Amino acid sequence: MSNTSLPASGPGRPKDPAKRQAILEAAKTLFLRHGYASISMDAIAAEAGVSKLTVYSHFNDKETLFSAAVQARCEEQLPEHLFELPEGAPIERVLEAIGLSFCALINSHESIELHRVMVTLATQDATLSRMFYEAGPQRVLVEMERLLRKADARGQLRLGNPQTAAEHFLCLLKGVANFRLLVGCGEAPQGEAAEQHVREVVALFVRAFQVSERT
Repeated sequence: MSNTSLPASGPGRPKDPAKRQAILEAAKTLFLRHGYASISMDAIAAEAGVSKLTVYSHFNDKETLFSAAVQARCEEQLPEHLFELPEGAPIERVLEAIGLSFCALINSHESIELHRVMVTLATQDATLSRMFYEAGPQRVLVEMERLLRKADARGQLRLGNPQTAAEHFLCLLKGVANFRLLVGCGEAPQGEAAEQHVREVVALFVRAFQVSERT
């Protein structure tokens, strides 16, 4: 595909997707390593190996870059295709795939550190907190709700309120282990332990919303 299809960063100058990716990677690294407030756009430019002007040509300000970095991280671990519901696919298998990826995301060292940063910033910058929520947690919740609505329409589950059901499912997956990680007194479940946790959550969730066989 020709680069002329890319959005221009200036008159006649298309943006470079490789540089954009480098900027995102630098932002994710530095925000997690040093927090939000202490990182400047100059530092991100240096880490990415580009000029500050290039950073601003892709992202208007630090808040926008932070939001994009959060969204990119979520999309890496929870790509949209995970929330598809192919015809004939058992809902249990789809939910298990989502559960394993979701737990790997929220229990990762990067996510735990980012969560701690956002808790620290919560009382200082409500706008940034909202941007973080919309780029990460809300996106996952919306995708989960969309999937559950489709499962309900197909008769695989019977849900009175798909949005609430999506919230319940994600909270069950987080469980107590995620809280222990946040306060630094536990280890992330690995291997069979992680898989067993997800299987139990899915079984509980499906049993709660299964379609009755009685006519």
